[in-house]
Amino acid sequence: MQLWENYHTPSTVTEALALLASYNGAGRVIAGGTDLLIDLQFAAEHQQPQQALIDITHIPEMTNIVITDGVCNIGAAVTHTAIVQSEAIEHGATCLVESCGVVGGPQVRNVGTLGGNVAHALPAGDGTTSLVALDAEAEVAWADGSREWLPILDLFKGPGVSAIDSTKDVLVGFRFALCKTHEGSAFKRIMRPQGVALPILGCAVWVRLDEQHAHYDDVRICLAPVAPTPVRATEVEAVLRSQPLHNDTLTKAVTIARETLHPRTSKYRATADYRLEMIETLLRQAIPMAVERARTGIAEAEGVGLG
Repeated sequence: MQLWENYHTPSTVTEALALLASYNGAGRVIAGGTDLLIDLQFAAEHQQPQQALIDITHIPEMTNIVITDGVCNIGAAVTHTAIVQSEAIEHGATCLVESCGVVGGPQVRNVGTLGGNVAHALPAGDGTTSLVALDAEAEVAWADGSREWLPILDLFKGPGVSAIDSTKDVLVGFRFALCKTHEGSAFKRIMRPQGVALPILGCAVWVRLDEQHAHYDDVRICLAPVAPTPVRATEVEAVLRSQPLHNDTLTKAVTIARETLHPRTSKYRATADYRLEMIETLLRQAIPMAVERARTGIAEAEGVGLG
């Protein structure tokens, strides 16, 4: 079964944009291809092969991890495995290592990319969930040649609907601040035991404590999927800010989460009621873990590579 007619390996973003433009909507960006190739196999049963694939894994700025002045830049074509193996990211963005470490199996992580996780615009993407908690920005090279940094949430327009057109535009990479003193992050998820690729529910948390480690100074939380697109749990965050690190505070946050977050029932994953119960479980796991990392400065990712 022929899935495509032409295959290109540009070495710059400009070249990739030019190739996409030359096919006038009949070309597609490909990196790891773990999702796209499945889509093409399905499509090939009903239509002609894809006219062209534009492989962006030979573009240096899209395959590198660069850390400058406490800011981490990750190219969109960086694999999950490369992120998991980065000591700097493990220490400064532990939640991202933990979320990338449970994507698929080793073979998928070796070729699957962080950009692909985001570009498919699924509300439950593990890497996406952590990027939201890290307050990441994404760089997009638009079809007209312009580049723009956008808040990560601006890329999501609906379930599977991205602001980026993969036949015209290129998702170049991501940037976010690594954790500093008194800051920490964590990621937890619940999935079906037989290893279905998408999680029932995922939770990423970033916290900053006051200098005495007695209060939450700031916090960001992303639980997914609880809406058509990834969202911050802003009401839960508000309950925690400036409050003492007591179990009562965590209990109040859990109560607000149950009142304000409304996950839906999915016949492929779980009921809304079950997901609502699991929101409490994940928050009670992830928040204290992030707090402990912020308190001690010790950040060793858990559960990485278990699938």
